[in-house]
Amino acid sequence: MNAETEIAEVLYTLEARLMDPLVRCSPSVVDGLLSDDFVEFGSSGRVYDKAIMIEALRQDPGFDGPRTIINFKALELSSLVVLVTYRIRETGTIRSSIWRSNGEYWEMVFHQGTRSASG
Repeated sequence: MNAETEIAEVLYTLEARLMDPLVRCSPSVVDGLLSDDFVEFGSSGRVYDKAIMIEALRQDPGFDGPRTIINFKALELSSLVVLVTYRIRETGTIRSSIWRSNGEYWEMVFHQGTRSASG
């Protein structure tokens, strides 16, 4: 397995963790997955920073059913920064995230969810 494949697998796992209601309702776990300068553009059009996102997930960690990641791709932007894109099978939502390595672990810096015209 090459380094790009290993990084893609790690980031896939981290994205999946952030969809787990047990992770989402744990502020300390989410805090460790999001960088301090995190920002999200939600599919609703709302903009979230780290503190707002942690509280929003704590208050409403669940979904109306399971979420399955499909068409997952990881594009290395630099040795420490990776863009991931994927869809959620159940909703067709298109998602993108930027992950940054701090040398020890990966943190999400940016996330965007976009409703798909076909989803």
